[in-house]
Amino acid sequence: MSKGVTKQSEDFSKWYTDVVRQAKLADYGPVKGTMVIRPYGYAIWENFQAILNQMFKDTGHVNAYFPMFIPEHFLQKEAEHVEGFAPEVAVVTHAGGKKLEEALVVRPTSETIIWHMYKKWISSYRDLPLLINQWANVVRWEMRTRLFLRTTEFLWQEGHTAHATAEEAQDETLKMLEVYRSFAEDYMAMPVITGKKSESEKFAGAVSTYSIEAMMRDTKALQSGTSHNLGQNFAKAFEVTFQNKDNKEELVHATSWGVSTRLVGGLIMAHGDDKGLILPPKVAPYQVVIIPIFRKDTRDLVMDKVHEIVAELKRAEVRVHIDDDEKSSPGFKFNEWEMCGVPMRVEIGPKDIEKDHAVVVIRHSGVKHFIKLPELVKFLSDQQDIVQAELFQRALDFRDSNTHTVDNWDDFKDTLEAKGGFIKAYWNGSAEVEEKIKNETKATIRCIPFDQPKEVGKCVYTGEESSQQVIFAKAY
Repeated sequence: MSKGVTKQSEDFSKWYTDVVRQAKLADYGPVKGTMVIRPYGYAIWENFQAILNQMFKDTGHVNAYFPMFIPEHFLQKEAEHVEGFAPEVAVVTHAGGKKLEEALVVRPTSETIIWHMYKKWISSYRDLPLLINQWANVVRWEMRTRLFLRTTEFLWQEGHTAHATAEEAQDETLKMLEVYRSFAEDYMAMPVITGKKSESEKFAGAVSTYSIEAMMRDTKALQSGTSHNLGQNFAKAFEVTFQNKDNKEELVHATSWGVSTRLVGGLIMAHGDDKGLILPPKVAPYQVVIIPIFRKDTRDLVMDKVHEIVAELKRAEVRVHIDDDEKSSPGFKFNEWEMCGVPMRVEIGPKDIEKDHAVVVIRHSGVKHFIKLPELVKFLSDQQDIVQAELFQRALDFRDSNTHTVDNWDDFKDTLEAKGGFIKAYWNGSAEVEEKIKNETKATIRCIPFDQPKEVGKCVYTGEESSQQVIFAKAY
């Protein structure tokens, strides 16, 4: 275990904060609840951005940018929306040394200002669909904050689309949920459950909300991405209409969807161990770190060989870093890069060169390989997919072993208390029952999975017949 890092088994929350700070991912900002994302943490976010940005473009979306200041009256136009965000809104009342005639809201999300602009841009069915995404920061005045997971200001992307029909909007909502599922599983190696949110858990102003839900290594759930079918609510509020092919005026149909820097927190908690981060190769800033070991008289010999290896790795499109800092010992470097979660570490010194091999250590398993130098680049390149797949399977096995099916209230409470994790149980669809379960156990309905059992069951709380099985869990 690295110095100063709490064990997961002792205090998972403290372990998480220790890792974020020790791995130099982020630090606390001077304003309470704000976060400074440090270069290594931002490099992970940049990789997320690059992958997602291409996925969005591959599905026909384009990027734009909208102002962060929103006239206060915009939020009043959609009643459910303003009610949902009112407690978290930051408001600007003075600027330029004067009190403003109308207060400005600092963007908590952009539906209102975007739909104000869409009214200008949409007049005909020929203008649809309008498929826009923006990368931005948002501000939500949170009472209890945690680095990456819940901060006053955070970075995200938010997609906002307009469609001619309800069917097109629903297709878009589910398409983008699938993009998020693919990103989480194929790139973050983080298995997720996809499904619909309950009415009480849906986005303020949405007709329906869908999410991807992941399990962290303390068995709590993390909502990792959401996609919302907004119906015609915002079109009504902002009077956004179009002429259809029959020259009849109709309200447009809308969606919005987003993921944020919370995903970096999810990555840490889905894979990390007592040594620190464990990063899947596809999103790691460095996929390989090389630690040359030498004395003054062997420095040139070792570094010449290292540079030769690095040149070959770059041609193989492997992201590689050389740690040739002579102020730190090899042992210190080993611990430091384990903390930073680099998937593979290469150790090479004069004796290794003499034996024509290098030592390769796989971060997540700790397995040490002695690889012949002519085979090293191919081995490291091939290991990318192997490590990626092993991390996904490990996370999936962990989730499956901590997912429990219960059919009565006593078992529900006992299982949640003794084991935690995801609980599959039938629910009668009542918001009142949902609230009672939440108040009595602190477990919430994470989602109503798309994958439903064929048989009818009984509500875990009331015993009433139900055809709807849901996922309950304590969550971040």
